[in-house]
Amino acid sequence: MNGAKPRPTEIRLKTAEKLLVVSFDNGRVFELPAEYLRVESPSAEVQGHSPSQKQIVAGRRHVGIMKVETVGNYAVCLHFDDLHDTGLYSWDYLYELGTQRKARWQTYLEAVEAKGLSRDP
Repeated sequence: MNGAKPRPTEIRLKTAEKLLVVSFDNGRVFELPAEYLRVESPSAEVQGHSPSQKQIVAGRRHVGIMKVETVGNYAVCLHFDDLHDTGLYSWDYLYELGTQRKARWQTYLEAVEAKGLSRDP
């Protein structure tokens, strides 16, 4: 790949399983749950404008993805069934979410618990 960033070769929505399956040109394949994608949304509403402003989004255990919309040749916009549809998931960000899933999910679970919140609606 000569140092090129991984690019998706396939993005498949598994609606019933509430998963987005993203295959990259370096052979990596990530199954990303809708709840994980929702709580890690790249939108300013979730991320804020700096790491200290990041919001903990609780109550999304059952969220699904209604539609995946390609944006140019660099990102997708995910339309969730809780009507959240802002924030562009760039190829780099999807790859980052895939490679860092375990650590990011653990951090999220700890934050939810620390704030006395729940993953359930």
